Amino acid sequence: MTQDWITRIFTSRHRWLAVLATLVLCALLALGIGYLLAEFGPLIAAAGLAALFVGLWMLRDIEVAYWAVVGVVCLLPSAAFPFDVGFTPTFLDAALGALFFVWVFQVATGVQRDFIGTSLGGPIVVFMLLAVGAFVLGLAHAPLTSYSLRHFAELLLSISLVFLIANTVRDAGRLGRIVRVFLLGAFAAAGLGIVLYVVASCVSEDLVISALSALGRFGYPTGSGVLQYIRQDPELPLRATSTSIDPNVLGNLLNLALGVGVPQLFAERPLIRRRILVPMLGVIALCLVLTISRGALGGLGAALVVLATLRYRKLWWLLLAAAVAILVVAPGYVDHFIQGLQGEDLATQMRFGEYKDALILIGRYPFLGVGFGGSPDIDTYIGVSMVYLLIAEQMGLIGLASFLVIVGVFFVQFWRTRAAAASLPDLEPVWWGLHVAIVGGLVSGVVDHYSFNLDFHYSVTLFWMVLGLATAATVIIRQRCEATVD
Repeated sequence: MTQDWITRIFTSRHRWLAVLATLVLCALLALGIGYLLAEFGPLIAAAGLAALFVGLWMLRDIEVAYWAVVGVVCLLPSAAFPFDVGFTPTFLDAALGALFFVWVFQVATGVQRDFIGTSLGGPIVVFMLLAVGAFVLGLAHAPLTSYSLRHFAELLLSISLVFLIANTVRDAGRLGRIVRVFLLGAFAAAGLGIVLYVVASCVSEDLVISALSALGRFGYPTGSGVLQYIRQDPELPLRATSTSIDPNVLGNLLNLALGVGVPQLFAERPLIRRRILVPMLGVIALCLVLTISRGALGGLGAALVVLATLRYRKLWWLLLAAAVAILVVAPGYVDHFIQGLQGEDLATQMRFGEYKDALILIGRYPFLGVGFGGSPDIDTYIGVSMVYLLIAEQMGLIGLASFLVIVGVFFVQFWRTRAAAASLPDLEPVWWGLHVAIVGGLVSGVVDHYSFNLDFHYSVTLFWMVLGLATAATVIIRQRCEATVD
């Protein structure tokens, strides 16, 4: 493993080799820290040094790389390094790069000798090849730019997470720890979102603007625009954003987190002690309401209805209590939600306009779409608040069909595995949570586009990461049942 050859160098019988390696390492550290101090100040230098140690820790344990990816997605999704290497790398780029590097190194050194493709492997490969084909064909009318190339590569990297997770998350212990870190990260994001919301609403908006603008050094927006309101109108209610910039992005995160977390309430041995888990989920749910993200709330509702119908019937009482509480405490929120369903408010009417324009574009380029760069026609554009129409715009109906095949195979495997999952009480709640979270993400995708948008790499990563964890859970359950039979 990686730490083995590092250890051999620093404990070599050839004393000169150990001394030389130590001097080189110290010189590199000194140069790096000196540059950061001179260029960016002590805060950035300290962050850089911490990142170095975390990076070395990742090389020792791939789980740390998972934690880094989850932490960035939850708490610093838009953060970028304050330097340019031909492009500005983001924290998520670095975390994903480290995760894939450790996996590839394990394969290259023989630590991992077999490869698990899973039933989703073939459909995902076809989907990725179609995406590459659409991207290349799109260059005929949209010039290749570093921006489009980089973000398309990030898209493929995020989709590839399914293979990485299936091959590195092979036991229930690791799966549970990663899910626990995800719930903790979502709770931290929600708690911060509530604190910032309360301070902006009751104390001072300027204080929150100043606090969030401090992230400007890491590529975040600054100024009054960091506060988000319904329809961007300060006269309308404020929306919680935490450090996600966009309230719908935060809503998407909390939607998936609640889908994963709620089944733990019914677990014999929950991943987090129930007396801690209950207030955690309450904080996440409250923050989701404060985002006023109708798509995320609708997706969560659909996910929990599926969960209550198919597995945990007692959940119906919780859903009923939550519905009554929202009706009593926030009737205006309910009215806003109903207006969206009826298409009466401006935001929904704008969505309908986007749907109409998207159908025009798809009608002109129905097979492989127009690619990821831009529309070839001056009277059409790429961009619609529905993930399925967005895929059809960029990859055509063939690409959309390929994505739906992935979803179909995923749920077929879910249905076939549910009986086996029921026989494993330690794994079943995690397995159910990951699957219903995907239900929530797919339903919210009817009115949101974050799970397949090049501009929201972190949301794309989150969706495919949860899909990969659900797939890994299915593989673990089947292998355990086969071992029991043998």
